[in-house]
This record gives sequence, C-alpha cells and structure tokens, in this order.
Amino acid sequence: MKVKEKIIDEIRKIYDPELPVNIYELGLIYDIKVIGKKAEIKMTLTTPNCPVAESLPKEVKESAMQVEEIDDVDLELVWDPPWTKDMMSDAAKLELNL
Repeated sequence: MKVKEKIIDEIRKIYDPELPVNIYELGLIYDIKVIGKKAEIKMTLTTPNCPVAESLPKEVKESAMQVEEIDDVDLELVWDPPWTKDMMSDAAKLELNL
C-alpha cells in the first residue's frame, strides 16, 4: 500500500461532528502529497465558522502522523475553491440521502 493510501485510511477514521460521514468522503480533503517523509495536505471545512475549525485540522494532522513513513505534516486550510455538496463522494451522498 502506498503511503498516500495509508494517510487516506487514517483520515477516513475522522467523522464530521454533524454528519455520519467521514471527512474524506465529504470531500474536505483537497490534496495529499507525500514528499519523502513529509505529507502536505490541503483541506477545507464545510463553512469558515465550522464548530470544529480549530480541532479538525489538528485531528487530520495527527491522523496522518500515525502513518509510520511520515515524520512531518504540513497542513494547509484553504477556502478556495469553497466546499459544496458536489464535492462529496457518491457514497457520502447516498449516506445523507442527497
């Protein structure tokens, strides 16, 4: 399994506090790059004033650090493009009956 896939597996364990869907399927993770032992992750939140705006990025960073091959995580919170329901996976849409 590639390091990036291991990171995705860890991130899939994190659920949105208001929805029964993990944040990866929600489409909140825009990009994951692995450079050597460092992971660069770009993510967003469903809204800028999301109740977990402080804790969620930290949780993502900590989960990526669980991957043995990763020593450092550079996490960037981005608002462009803004998150929409269209970014959710089909599985997430089914789960939420959208």
